[in-house]
Amino acid sequence: MSWLRLDVTTASIGAAALLVAAIALRPLRRRWSVLAAAAAVEIALVCGLFALWQIANGAAHTNVAGGLANGRWVWHAERVLVVPSERWLQRPILPHPDIVRATNYYYDTAHLTGMAIFLAWLWLRHRDLYPRWRNVMVLFTGMSLLIEIIPVAPPRLIGGTGLVDTAELYGQSVYTGVGSGLADQYAALPSIHVGWALLIAVACLKCSSSPWRWIGVAHAVLTVFGVVATANHYWFDGLSAAIVLVFAIGLERFAVAPVRRRLVLRRGDLTADPADDQVARVPVPSLASVPAEE
Repeated sequence: MSWLRLDVTTASIGAAALLVAAIALRPLRRRWSVLAAAAAVEIALVCGLFALWQIANGAAHTNVAGGLANGRWVWHAERVLVVPSERWLQRPILPHPDIVRATNYYYDTAHLTGMAIFLAWLWLRHRDLYPRWRNVMVLFTGMSLLIEIIPVAPPRLIGGTGLVDTAELYGQSVYTGVGSGLADQYAALPSIHVGWALLIAVACLKCSSSPWRWIGVAHAVLTVFGVVATANHYWFDGLSAAIVLVFAIGLERFAVAPVRRRLVLRRGDLTADPADDQVARVPVPSLASVPAEE
């Protein structure tokens, strides 16, 4: 079970508490309070998105019959289009229990852990690029949640596929059973796991020239492998996530970013997006400009 697993109530209360803390810290105008308040707002945003994710998935999983029918339709569509069966990826690992358990654990924990590490790294090391990719994450997640209101059962639930529910097989399932009321039982498409991992990979390649950026790419590859090999997602789930991510990146660049730049230039306290050479650069104040503690 994921150590970062939250429910709607916990995530919502956490987001509210962090926002209150940020508001209380802002008037202090100390170096530590400025950083703490900014970090609290960003963490509150992630908690809020996670709560919305749970709510949307909760709406989807109640329609069992529709979810199963839609899942079978996706499976059939892949076969009609001669897409390689998900069995092709799962079958080689089934004889190796340790690999299967590790894959189950990666599926369960890596999406939230990876996003948390990525956002922290981006905020600390590439603060000028952080708003862009944070906004892409918000847009992608929001669009995905709207799509996930249409229930789609994962391949492990539809039957007749020859796939094994690997998490159930080794007692690592986060679900207690079909229709149990737990989140995302019938919200397979698009795969937010894959979308977040692809976002991390693209952002790492765009933001950094260090060899360490390939960790983001490796995370994306392992995530795609994990969601399919555990029978939690179809190939089309990952493909649809990639398409939604492209739309999110485009929407941020051509709709959100221009508004953000105008606000930035009006305030004159942040750097314009360095990806746009046509935008004038506004100096970023260092933390030294914040009044020191007395």
